[in-house]
Amino acid sequence: MALIDTYGRRINYLRLSVTDRCNMRCCYCMPAQGVAKLEHKEMLSYEELYRVSAACVAQGIEKIRVTGGEPLVRRGLVDFLGRLSALPGLKELVLTTNGLLLEELARPLKDAGVARLNISLDSLQPETFARVTRGADLKRVLAGIDAAQKAGFGPLKINMVVMRGVNDQEILDFAALTLEKPYTVRFIEYMPTLQDEGWGAQSMPGSEILAAIGERYPLLPLVSSEMAGPARNYKIQGAAGAIGIITPVSGHFCESCNRIRITATGRVRGCLFSDQGTDLKPLLASEDPEALEQTLRRIVTQKPGRHHIAEEGAEQAVVNMSRIGG
Repeated sequence: MALIDTYGRRINYLRLSVTDRCNMRCCYCMPAQGVAKLEHKEMLSYEELYRVSAACVAQGIEKIRVTGGEPLVRRGLVDFLGRLSALPGLKELVLTTNGLLLEELARPLKDAGVARLNISLDSLQPETFARVTRGADLKRVLAGIDAAQKAGFGPLKINMVVMRGVNDQEILDFAALTLEKPYTVRFIEYMPTLQDEGWGAQSMPGSEILAAIGERYPLLPLVSSEMAGPARNYKIQGAAGAIGIITPVSGHFCESCNRIRITATGRVRGCLFSDQGTDLKPLLASEDPEALEQTLRRIVTQKPGRHHIAEEGAEQAVVNMSRIGG
């Protein structure tokens, strides 16, 4: 079975948030004062998360990315991932993490059936990293990356949110990581998720990022797979790894968007920047699998054609990334 929306896009990718909790407080993800934490009863249980995932796979979802907050802070996650990876019809189970707990959990995650990891890393400089994350330890993340390699994970994806005047001077340092290591380093445009005034001054267009790398290194374009995310991928000639450019602001990739999102509270939505969504909790309580599957198909049908975050005068909603699982 295939999920096709009204724009002809095949939806085969689910981003599943398992918690709103995080052990970092990154400046682009949450306000300085933090956010109110959900009560445990507000979040879906692992059994409910499994039932939702099974319904999605039955309808045509082939790839699930587990996110948070920081997914590794939720107790019992590894056992849940082991069960999820065995879902009939699921082709790929992947996970996004900030890496702080990865040193001790890399091997258990691999054994549970997680195929790949995306690791958020916004600076290679300890002081800058601590400022962006509001106090996290860069050494722990680097140790986690090393542990993931030793655990046998395939090419790691390193995600860098580029912020002009904050970490943009490190673009070439991040690109150089791919020369000897089989990493895919992905440069992501800074987005206005918190309604912060003047966000545009910090957002560096992907074209500018790519040009900066291209001035130093010869780049070759790569073709993305069908289940890949939104990155446009390149390779430095002769490098072991690759480079991705993700442009949600300057060159939105909505026409090829292949995903839906389910939050830790059970709200399913078709677009990160849309307020529209449906609460799945009543359907889970009714234990009516057909109603759940119909709702998932309706969400896909109602998936918007594109977002409007960069348009002048467009209304911007605050996007709580720690709950939505951006």
